[in-house]
Amino acid sequence: MAPQAPLQAVQAALSAEHAAVYGYGIVGARVGGDLAEQARQAYDAHRARRDSLRRTVSDLGGQPVAAEPAYALPFAVPDRTAAVRLAAELEDRVAGVYADLVRAADADLRRDAAGALREAAVRAVRWRGGSVAFPGLAEHARTAAEKV
Repeated sequence: MAPQAPLQAVQAALSAEHAAVYGYGIVGARVGGDLAEQARQAYDAHRARRDSLRRTVSDLGGQPVAAEPAYALPFAVPDRTAAVRLAAELEDRVAGVYADLVRAADADLRRDAAGALREAAVRAVRWRGGSVAFPGLAEHARTAAEKV
């Protein structure tokens, strides 16, 4: 994979955060009960990251990418079980773009991206009930899984 320029990687992270905010609107509407607070906290965390990334894009001289009016879901989400699965998928996707940002950035931006990657991985574990090898690095996770 070719390295991305920092601005391009930040824009990709911003796009992923827009999608996560949208997705958590669906998750929150379906999980209810004991998971409603977890969904709300994740929603708030993604909104905060999104807002921070908008500022970062501007600081890097770019125009922040706008949110889409809607996002295609990776699968149907008719119930609580599917919503929990969607939340884990959202976190995996966000972790992936933050892993790319870690590779593209330096200094403070790299540290922030690594923190966001860690937070997404922890949320994914909470939703999934277990962890994956190398969160955010799908190519490494597959390689590790194939060796088992």
